[in-house]
Amino acid sequence: MKEAILRIAELGVLPVINIPKPELAVPLAEALIRGGIDAMEVTLRSDIALASLERIHAAHPEMLLCAGTVRAPAQAREAVAAGARCIVAPGMRADVAEVCAGLEVPYMAACVTGTEIETALDFGMNLVKFFPAEPMGGAAALKLLAGPYPQVRFVPTGGITMDNLGEYLSLKSVAACGGSFMAPADMVLREDWEGIAARCRRCMDVSLGFELLHVGINHDDARSAMETADRLKALFRQKTERDGGKSVFGGPGVECMKMPYFGEKGHIAYATRSAERALAYFRRNGIPVMEETLKRNASGRLEFFYLQEQIGGFAVHVAER
Repeated sequence: MKEAILRIAELGVLPVINIPKPELAVPLAEALIRGGIDAMEVTLRSDIALASLERIHAAHPEMLLCAGTVRAPAQAREAVAAGARCIVAPGMRADVAEVCAGLEVPYMAACVTGTEIETALDFGMNLVKFFPAEPMGGAAALKLLAGPYPQVRFVPTGGITMDNLGEYLSLKSVAACGGSFMAPADMVLREDWEGIAARCRRCMDVSLGFELLHVGINHDDARSAMETADRLKALFRQKTERDGGKSVFGGPGVECMKMPYFGEKGHIAYATRSAERALAYFRRNGIPVMEETLKRNASGRLEFFYLQEQIGGFAVHVAER
């Protein structure tokens, strides 16, 4: 059960698709995979949905399949038999929750009030769908709900677009965002698989949100580090922060290390929306990280790590903004 939840959170996005024809199911799944997204929710809103699930599961068993719009225990059983490994619902039903527990598959119920969230917690659920997200207050409402329920993570769906995706994914309480924006219905009908793959790649770019944070320059001692920082300050009219720690900044974007540190010459720091998603991304792509540098906060959330690779003599670390 935890594997499915973890995969969704590691991606940060969950395509929600109403497949119009069974023969489109596999090529659609393949377009998502080429775009870097190996999970999808197939809504059970038509007679062909179960057949679509079966086709995708047979062709690509590595794809994490979720069944959406599940409103009855029988639907949950049929969906799991067809290959679904997660059940998603537009509401919260105790009988469906009980069936999913018996089938050992996660049940992602839609919760938008404190009462609904506490009911989900009673069933041992700490990942819930927030639907419909935008009409129910959007990111602002999620910020408020996260206060009394810090143990709950949300998957907002409904009204999410490429334009507001980043706003939602910047919230610590949001595990992932669901929607059809990476595979719109008209593109599916046109069989524009390359266009869908490109939109998926854009979604993953937003999900990871990599941005250059700063460059660190190694020095042999504090004096030489301070000289570099002061020179940068003089040249570019910047403020030098004399923090008395292991480094000093010669203005924004340049960290002068007071001693040799990781990297032959220094380090390059990138910020990300989610260190957990970034770590999963590197691991999926076979890029080793320095496991001993994984740094978590008091609540266990990953905040920081270094890659094993040096680039141009510089080590590379990733920090959650």
